[in-house]
Amino acid sequence: MKTHHYIFITALLFVIVFYDQEIGLNLGILGIVYAILTLFRTPEKNKTGSLYILFGTSILSSIAFAWFGDFTSFIAVVSSLLLLGYKSKNRRLKILFLIPVFIVNCCTSFCRFFSFDEWLPKKNVSGLWQKTLAFILIPLVLVSVFLGIYSAGSSHFASLFTDYELDLNLWQVFCLSVLGFFIAFNYWNYAVEKLIYKNNHFLDNEFSRDSSIPKATYSFLDLDAERMSGVISFVLLNILLIFFIITYNYEQFYEAVKTPVQLSEETHERVNAVILSIVMAILVIMFYFKSGFNFDPKARLLKILAKVWIFLNAVLVISAALKNYEYIVNYAFTYKRLGVFAFLLLSLVGLTLTFIKIQKQKRNIFLVNTMIWYVYGTILVCSYINWGGFITSQNMKRKDFAVNYHLTSVNFSEKALLKYAGQKNDQKLKKILQDKVKNETSKTFLSKIIYYHTIK
Repeated sequence: MKTHHYIFITALLFVIVFYDQEIGLNLGILGIVYAILTLFRTPEKNKTGSLYILFGTSILSSIAFAWFGDFTSFIAVVSSLLLLGYKSKNRRLKILFLIPVFIVNCCTSFCRFFSFDEWLPKKNVSGLWQKTLAFILIPLVLVSVFLGIYSAGSSHFASLFTDYELDLNLWQVFCLSVLGFFIAFNYWNYAVEKLIYKNNHFLDNEFSRDSSIPKATYSFLDLDAERMSGVISFVLLNILLIFFIITYNYEQFYEAVKTPVQLSEETHERVNAVILSIVMAILVIMFYFKSGFNFDPKARLLKILAKVWIFLNAVLVISAALKNYEYIVNYAFTYKRLGVFAFLLLSLVGLTLTFIKIQKQKRNIFLVNTMIWYVYGTILVCSYINWGGFITSQNMKRKDFAVNYHLTSVNFSEKALLKYAGQKNDQKLKKILQDKVKNETSKTFLSKIIYYHTIK
C-alpha cells in the first residue's frame, strides 16, 4: 500500500470508531491498528530490536487504555505510537528531535496537504484509482449536481427525498473526518527537515576525537586552575552535604511527633528540597565534566570526589524514601505519596547514569537521551497497573479507612470497595457502586471501558 492508502484507511476508521461514541474501547482499537500497520509498513532495515519493543508497548498501551481509559494510559498510547512511527522511519535520529519534528509537521500540514505529488500517486499503476474515479466518483458528483437542479425545479420531485429523515449527524462526521485525516496525514506523511539530520550528531552519547583532548573551558581560566576549582568545590560540597544529611535525618526521625498537617507539609517540603538538590547535583557534575575533564589524567581526585558526592546524594534520596514510607504507614497510601516514590526512583536513576557518565566518559547529552527512556518506561508502568485499586486494597486494612475519599477521589477502586462493602455489610455503599458499574457497562460497545466488565 502507498502512503495515501494508509492515510485514507485510518482516517475512515477514525470516523467509524468515534462517531456518536465516547472515548473508550475505540481508541484502544485504533491504537492497535496503527501499531500493526506501522510495523507492516516499516522497511526491513529499520526493524530493529527497539522497534519491536516499541511495537509491543504500543499494543500493550492500547490495551491498557481500552481497559482503564484514563489520562495516564492515553499519554502512554500517544507516546508509544509517536515513538513507533518515528523510529520506523528514522532509526538513527535521536529521540529528542521527536517533539520538534511532530510540532513542525502539525504546523505545516496545511501547506504539505497541497503538495499532492508528495503523498498522492503521480499516475495510476494498478487501475484501481481510475476505476474508482470513473465508475463511482464522477457519476456520484453528476447525480448530486442534477439532483439539486431537479429538486429546485419540482417540489414533488424534491419531496421524494426530503420526506425521509437521515439519521446522521453530518456536522459530527465532518469534524471527525477532518480530525482523523489530520492525525493520519501527520502520522503517515511527516517530514524531517534537513537541518535536523545535519545536527543529529550533536546529540551523540560519545565524545568525538577532538573532544578527548583535555583543554580549558574558558579563556580566562587555565586547565590547572579549573581542575583545582572543581576539587575545592566538591570537597566543600561533600562536607556541606554530610552535615545536611545528618541534620535532615535528625529532623525526620528524632524530633518530637507533630500533627498530621505539620508532618504532611514538612514531608513535602523536604522531598522537594531533596529532588531539587539531586537536580542541582547532576547539573554541577555536568558543568565540570562536559568535555576535557573526562579525559584529563590529572583529574583522578576530581572524579573520586564527584563519585563520593553522587553516593551521598543517593543516601539523601534513600532517607527521603524512608520518611515517605513512614508517612504512608502512619497516614495511608495516596497518589501523591506513590508519586514521591516515583520521583525519588527517577532521581536514583539519574544519579546512577551520572556515575556511568563519569566512569564511561560520556557526553552530557547521554544523561538526557537515556533519562527520556526511563521517563517513558515510568509512564508505561503507571498506565499498566491499577494504582487506584492498589491504594484502596491497602488502605482497607486500616482502622481509619476513609470510604468517601476512595469512592470519589480514587479511580478504579470499585472492586476493592465492593469487597469492603461485603465485609462491613454496607448495603448503601454496595448500591452506589453497583449503580456506577451498571452505568459504565450500559455504554455502547466502542465506548466501553473493559475494567468495569470484570466486576461481578
